[in-house]
This record gives sequence, structure tokens and C-alpha cells, in this order.
Amino acid sequence: MALTALSAISPIDGRYRSKVEALGNYFSEEALIKYRVLVEIEYFIALCELPLPQLESVSDGVFEDLRAIYKNFTPVDAAAIKEIEKVTNHDVKAVEYFIKEKFDALGLSDHKEFIHFGLTSQDINNTAIPLSIKEAMNDVYVPEYLTLLKKIEELAEEWKDVPMLARTHGQPASPTRLGKEIDVFVVRLKEQFNLLNDVPSAAKFGGATGNFNAHKVAYPNIDWKAFGTSFVQEKLGLQHSFPTTQIEHYDHMAALFDALKRINTIIIDLDRDIWTYVSMDYFKQKIKKGEVGSSAMPHKVNPIDFENSEGNLGIANAIFEHLAAKLPISRLQRDLTDSTVLRNAGVPFGHTIIGFKSTLKGLGKLLLNAAKFEQDLENNWAVVAEAIQTILRREGYPNPYEALKGLTRTNEAITKTSISEFIDTLEVSDTIKSELKAISPSNYTGI
Repeated sequence: MALTALSAISPIDGRYRSKVEALGNYFSEEALIKYRVLVEIEYFIALCELPLPQLESVSDGVFEDLRAIYKNFTPVDAAAIKEIEKVTNHDVKAVEYFIKEKFDALGLSDHKEFIHFGLTSQDINNTAIPLSIKEAMNDVYVPEYLTLLKKIEELAEEWKDVPMLARTHGQPASPTRLGKEIDVFVVRLKEQFNLLNDVPSAAKFGGATGNFNAHKVAYPNIDWKAFGTSFVQEKLGLQHSFPTTQIEHYDHMAALFDALKRINTIIIDLDRDIWTYVSMDYFKQKIKKGEVGSSAMPHKVNPIDFENSEGNLGIANAIFEHLAAKLPISRLQRDLTDSTVLRNAGVPFGHTIIGFKSTLKGLGKLLLNAAKFEQDLENNWAVVAEAIQTILRREGYPNPYEALKGLTRTNEAITKTSISEFIDTLEVSDTIKSELKAISPSNYTGI
């Protein structure tokens, strides 16, 4: 069966492909191969610039020709490397042989044994993958996140003066403002994004067991640790992890995935709150001609965007959690479990982007039902009891909490009239009574 959007097993490569297509440039098999080629080429150039004695004759004029190998990388090149892999049964070695063929074409045959010189495959994987994740974050994730954050900020500002009955434990509570409740999510997201920005993109680079053994035995007078740090940090823009075993210890990558998970959790919390407000009729939803909300009930307009987001972000978090828990653990100097797990690094990013887009779409369809907000406030005059008893405490009135408790904890409806009548019974000045009567559910919203 040919792979198409209809035959793909994963929905991010099938049903949702159009939403996450940009991630293919960073997390596909072809992308991984391209990033490996990039690291191998830049490493060879760095050896020339050191220079190693055997590479002093390599002119820097050929460097751009070398960089063109990865800059102009095509699906045909990727397919060629996969063909080589069928023989080598080793993906990184296949990349090395591919580049050697390119060296022959560039007249660099005498120098091709310095491709992958002294390295293990993990020096390539543990730089290529962090680099791909870093660039995916900058090019895809951050723009999507900022677009969603901007929309949430706009709604917080638009609704900042809309009084709303709050609910704690599902019960009516001290009134708030809709914009403030949305702004809670804005602040939470910004704080977690700041923490996310503090996580370095770390990479391992140090030979078979992390000690530059092969490098040092061949060229004992070169400071290979300094070279490795310079290469990783100045050439690739990553943080050099040292010392390591054969593989990156992945602690920083785990921190990144945990941070992404927390941001997703905040969006899930927003999704559920908005879903609930829709169910309470606080929001209507814009209707798109031709859309169907239910196969059986013609009247339904479901909050499906928030449900879709919640589901996708939940899947993303489950995978992020596994990656964060599994990757930092490796037997002795290495086992291979990180390799197969890392091939799934793009999957939670895919579900995250789908979730972000769904939440954004859902927020764009909301129509404020002002009448319902006003109705709920008017039907819950009991919530001003807190305000009344607090002012009475200020005035030294005896047992104010108990007095209000007796008024409000009955089965009779508390209304503006009953509150006013209660205030009239209080032994306080007319000035205080006027102050108390000025309080209503719609203006008792704090700061």
C-alpha cells in the first residue's frame, strides 16, 4: 500500500498532515539524514581550519562547495543514502560513504578518510538531533505559541470589564471579571515560556566513550576538548556537554520536554474552562455554513476545537513525559534505547502544534453571551455576603460572619431585595448602610 494521507498509520501524517507539514523539515527521516550530513561536513571543515597537518592543503575556497552538499540536499540524496544503508545496515556509516562519493566528485579523494575522523555515530546523532529540535522550536513551535498567546492576550483585554460570577468547587463564589480569568492563563504561559527559554540545547561530542580517545592517540598535542567545545558551541550553536559517556546524557532535553509539557497542561486547563463556559451558555459559537455538529441532532454546535486540542495535547504530554523519563537513563556507557525513542521526538511536537491550532480556531469562534453573564450575577446575590461581612468586621460589628451565614445558608432565594432588607436590620449608621447597599454582584469584582 502506497503511503498517503489516507493510508498513514499516524494521524499526524494522515488526517492532520496539513497542520504539521512544516515539522517534516526537522523530524522526518530525510531531515535527520540532512542534519547528519550537515554535522559531518562542518566537522571536516573545522578539522581543516584547526588545521590538521594532513588537511593544510585543503583550500577554504572549497568550503562553500562542501556546505552545498547539505544546503542543496534533496530527496534524491536522501534516497541514495538509504540505498547505501541497505548494504551497511548502519545509518550514520551510510552518510559517511555518501559524503565520500561527493568528495571524489570535488577532487578531495585524498582527504576523505578525515570524514567522521575519530568519531562515533553518537557524535553525529547527539549533535544533529538537538540541532533539529532547536531549529524546529525556533522556526515552528515558537511562532505557533506566540500566535496563540497573542489571541489569548487580545481576549483578556477585550473582556477585561465583563463581570462574571466565579465558581469555586462548582458553586457560586465572589464575582470576578472574564478578562482577568483569561489573563491568568496569559501570565502562566509567559512564566513557563521564560523557563523554557532558559533550557540550553545541549549536545555530546567526544568520541566512542566521550574521552576523545581516538583523537588524542592520533594527535596527542592538540587540545581536543577545547576543539570539541568550540565546534559544538561556535559552529553548531549548541551547548557542549562534557564529560559524557558515549551518548548525550539528555538531562537538558528532558528539561525541555518537561517545560513543553507544562505549557501544554496550561492550554488543556484553558480548553476545559472554555468548554465549560460554552456548556454554561456564556459563549455562543460562530456557525460555518455547511458544517454539521451531530449526525443525529441538527441543533448542535459542539465545542469540538477545544476537545480536539485537549486530546492532542494529552497525547503530546504522554510522549513528552516518556521521553523526559527515559532518555536520561542508559546502561553503563550506552545502550541503544535512546536511538529508537528519539526517532519519535517529532511526534509530540506534531500533536502540540495540532492542539495549538485547534485552541486558536476555537477561540476565534467564540461569541460573548452578555445576557447570560448578567443573568447569573443577578441570580446570585448571596455572593455579596462576603463583602457585607467584611465591612462589618471593619466597623467592629459583633459576629458579622455568623449573621451573614444565617441569612445566606437557607433554601430561600437571596435577592437584591432580601439583601437590602437585611442591611436595614443592622445596627450601623445610615452611611454604612448606603455603602453596603451600593455593593452588587456585578461591581464586587475586586482589582
